[in-house]
Amino acid sequence: MIAKLWMNSVLVRRLMGVLLMGALLIGGAVAMAPATALAGSCPAGKQGVDVRKPDTTPARDVTDTVISSIDVAKEPADIEGRQFRMRRLEVKPGGVVPWHSHDDRPAIIYIVKGEITEYASTCSVPIVHKAGDSTAERHGVAHWWKNTGKTTAVLISADLLHVNDADPHMM
Repeated sequence: MIAKLWMNSVLVRRLMGVLLMGALLIGGAVAMAPATALAGSCPAGKQGVDVRKPDTTPARDVTDTVISSIDVAKEPADIEGRQFRMRRLEVKPGGVVPWHSHDDRPAIIYIVKGEITEYASTCSVPIVHKAGDSTAERHGVAHWWKNTGKTTAVLISADLLHVNDADPHMM
């Protein structure tokens, strides 16, 4: 009886191992498969350098709250003159995050709620971001955002801001 239970447990473990390996292989194949466009990204063939000119629309109906920040010069990373910060932005319908550059300030944005449209210097068409999307903002990107939806959009932004920048709410 004990031998039978032991054999069954060995078989169950082997079966679980095979199933796990299969899931990993399938997941890896899906992750490596080419995609025509990811949600919230510039479509293929629409990318370029400075394909969209700066926009002068001022900030409107956007609330920018610094949630937390770290002086990274005091951390093991020792990045002098930088602050790693996290912000919550709420953009009301029709609200605008004005044109700004990420040439010297990388950021990652996560859309928590709603929908917001990005007008990037690197994409000739507007990019719609929906709840659950994230986007990396890197060197060479300047852009502005507008909430063209009917509900308030909520975004979480994490970036490396220069400590000497005068405005901690710089977009």
